[in-house]
Amino acid sequence: MEKKRQQRLCITLLVYALLAILSLLYSVAVYMVGSGTFSFTIWIFAAIFFGFLYIMEKKSLWLKVPKAVRYVFRIIVAIGFAVFVICQGCILTQFFSNGEPGADYIIVLGAQMKDWGPSVVYKARLDSAIEYLNDNPDTKVIVTGGQGANESVSEGEGGKKYLFEQGIAEDRIIVESASLDTDQNISNALNLVEVTEDMKVGIVTNNFHVFRGVMIAKRYTDADVTGIAAFTEYQYLPNNMVRETFGILKDVM
Repeated sequence: MEKKRQQRLCITLLVYALLAILSLLYSVAVYMVGSGTFSFTIWIFAAIFFGFLYIMEKKSLWLKVPKAVRYVFRIIVAIGFAVFVICQGCILTQFFSNGEPGADYIIVLGAQMKDWGPSVVYKARLDSAIEYLNDNPDTKVIVTGGQGANESVSEGEGGKKYLFEQGIAEDRIIVESASLDTDQNISNALNLVEVTEDMKVGIVTNNFHVFRGVMIAKRYTDADVTGIAAFTEYQYLPNNMVRETFGILKDVM
């Protein structure tokens, strides 16, 4: 019996140690991308959390913690995990969305502009918009996003330039260049045009972001809103999926 307990403890410690190390390494990888966000800190906190669990198990410190405190800690962790799983499920419902043909407008949610052009994330969104616009010649596109402190041009203007260079006619492109977040991307874009409930609107963003984009858009319009999912590089999906959980929670509270 004691041998089995020791084996379980060794496996538990190994799992905590690996999770702590992987979280720390991934935080460095996310930081090196230079996206301008502080999402890498999520993985630092994750590394600290798993390190804490490792120490508590390694030194058998849980036995020194009052039983009530242990129960509260477990309940909080269980609730947090359940909320995380639910949010991930919501994200996956729109993860592969291709939208519906014949949209009156598609709205491309802004992302970082680099000195040389759209960031990888933004380019993926714009490329998906181009594909849709080529298949639906009567659709107009609204590119969104203001100018951040680390950007030489607004995301809306940068998006327009990229679309035009890729062959999208200028009269099909509408620019929104004042928004600072997803909510403003959508609300400001809808304020630029007259959208009625019998129209179709597509929200173009990366696959992990579509659920929240569509959810927000439905608050501002009675039009038929669908998502158009753009590709995300697989190595950055864990970070984006976790970060998106916090975005969903912020929007529903």
